[in-house]
Amino acid sequence: MRTSLDFPDHLFRHLKARAALEGTTLRDLVLSLIERGLNAPPHVAQPGPAELPSLSLGAPMALAAGELSNARLSELLDGELHDEPHDE
Repeated sequence: MRTSLDFPDHLFRHLKARAALEGTTLRDLVLSLIERGLNAPPHVAQPGPAELPSLSLGAPMALAAGELSNARLSELLDGELHDEPHDE
């Protein structure tokens, strides 16, 4: 069957150059590329990003959401580090 295709200029130049490099005709190159594309396994869409797991430590947060700041979190961490027994 005969048909006409309208290729963008840059794509047509690319196809023509590739056909010349491979020593084939433009027609044969386009047919082989189409067949290769049709015989390729179907593209399966990758699932979206995974949901982050929720983490429950079993204890309520030491700070209310409105009190969260780097300085306040640092104070809490410093307090926890000083409360831990040290092996001597």
